[in-house]
Amino acid sequence: MGGDHAPKEIVAGAVLATDRLGVEILLVGDEQQLQQYLPPKTKGITIVAAEGQIGMEEEPLEALRKKPKASINVAMDLVKQGEAQAVVSAGHTGAAMAAALLRLGRLKGVDRPAIGALLPTMIPHKPVLLLDVGANVDCRPKFLCQFATMGVLFSRLALGVPEPKLGLLNIGEEAVKGNDLAVQVHQLLRESDLPFVGNAEGRDVMSGKFDVIVCDGFVGNVLLKFAEGVGLVAMQILKEELPRGWHGQLGCAFLKPNLARVKERMDYDEYGGGLLLGVAGICVIGHGSSKATGLYHSVRVARDAVQNRLLEQLKEALDR
Repeated sequence: MGGDHAPKEIVAGAVLATDRLGVEILLVGDEQQLQQYLPPKTKGITIVAAEGQIGMEEEPLEALRKKPKASINVAMDLVKQGEAQAVVSAGHTGAAMAAALLRLGRLKGVDRPAIGALLPTMIPHKPVLLLDVGANVDCRPKFLCQFATMGVLFSRLALGVPEPKLGLLNIGEEAVKGNDLAVQVHQLLRESDLPFVGNAEGRDVMSGKFDVIVCDGFVGNVLLKFAEGVGLVAMQILKEELPRGWHGQLGCAFLKPNLARVKERMDYDEYGGGLLLGVAGICVIGHGSSKATGLYHSVRVARDAVQNRLLEQLKEALDR
């Protein structure tokens, strides 16, 4: 029930996911509204009734307490009770995080969970993991070190990067650059056993030099949405300028497959939502602007995490 285009696009994305991924989906929310958008005789989808949802303007903890049967609470309970293996939400990020903490709990050794988002880089098939992108706007140095640990583990376990290169988002490469938080975290990471290679400036994020980049959730969320905006502008400019004139139209006809690959590499919807790392369950936070394609890829991210036993491997690695 959450997201700018809910529930119509969410239902469409769920139908797409059951068709392409072969997963079974429990649609949690207002039964009457969800049924309205669900095609007849759809297989693999079951509606689970909930009462209300958390609005974007509501304070998460207070709203979750007042609405125990809200859709995000019911969804988390399904995972807690073993009736579902993962939660995917495109709604209120703060509510999703709070519900995950209250219902599922934290992994041992983690003070604050973080949302990890994959961004494209200049190197094909080599995304960079950025975390946190919105779960924690105010952070202590130890929180960022925990984000770094989980990010490196995720890169190894889920992305298959044997030696991930870890960076700290900052305004300069030098160790003394940045605010107090950045300076303290730089020192802690340098003294740790993590594969820390140094600070990453804004222009380095999508360069391919790093596999994992850590920052607080305020900066990460702004950076993520700015990157999404740049991608949309770039695609719009290509759409407007390439077909100009007869030579442009002719060229576009020949370049159609290439342009499709450009869109695939640049479109943030293709990467799906971000995993909420650090909670005792698989939880994917989708973009609030998610349409059917974005929701489908968020389900794919959740499916891959389950199949790769990401949660179990994270628990074992954190214990070690």
